Amino acid sequence: MPRLSEVIAALENLWPAERAESWDAVGTVVGEPDQEVSRVLFAVDPVQEIVDEAVKLGAGLLVTHHPLYLRGTTTVAASTFKGRVVHTLIKNDIALHVAHTNADTADPGVSDALAGALDLRVVRPLVPDPHDPAGRRGLGRVCEPEHPLTVRELAARAAERLPATAQGIRVAGDPEAIVRTVAVSGGSGDGLFDHVRAAGVDAFLTADLRHHPVSEFSADRARGPLALLDAAHWATEWPWCELAAAQLDEISDRHGWDLRVHVSKTVTDPWTAHAASTPTSDTMGAPN
Repeated sequence: MPRLSEVIAALENLWPAERAESWDAVGTVVGEPDQEVSRVLFAVDPVQEIVDEAVKLGAGLLVTHHPLYLRGTTTVAASTFKGRVVHTLIKNDIALHVAHTNADTADPGVSDALAGALDLRVVRPLVPDPHDPAGRRGLGRVCEPEHPLTVRELAARAAERLPATAQGIRVAGDPEAIVRTVAVSGGSGDGLFDHVRAAGVDAFLTADLRHHPVSEFSADRARGPLALLDAAHWATEWPWCELAAAQLDEISDRHGWDLRVHVSKTVTDPWTAHAASTPTSDTMGAPN
């Protein structure tokens, strides 16, 4: 049975902390280096229901994509929801390790997992890491489907293959346009529009797309049509948990650790319901 420090060293080799963005908060948040670990749970969010799942599972290590403390704090009091998470982890001898932007740009990383879930072949990074001579690391991925498909078909595939959420998949652009190349980026992606345009793809699938950036991007027809597909943030990043778990499984087998590695299927997307608008024959616009 490995010690926590050994497992963390393996995770740091997969996702080195120095490759995280300067504003990020990655690495080990809670954990005793010499404690033994037999079970590991992967999840997107370090929220109480995930921690409770780790307790029930008997996990000694919880690995999440999102940080628990991304900004400074002055308290870990159990009266706060993040403090309660810390107290529960420590009381139950569960370590917490975070791989965020260092997992986004890894090879393979978050967007590779997203592309794999959608059965897309990865061609190259959308925003290459200039420090990677092999040209494989970086943010987002430029991909190709096995056969051309319409935007509508791509959206349907995403709705079917990604974990179900209240949001589903939103589309901006012509649903019948043909997609031969598509960029994907797990998590918030409207800051990548310039890179998407430069990549010359037919569609971009990501999350957290906002009204004004999408409106301006869609209105820029002089640079050609390009469809946008907006999925739930959590749903675009959850496939990474399965990829990361498989990577740790392989490491465990290689070292003879006999770790039991699990992936949480608990939906921690914050949106819980969706009411579709009802089409009307009134074409005069929105009500006052």
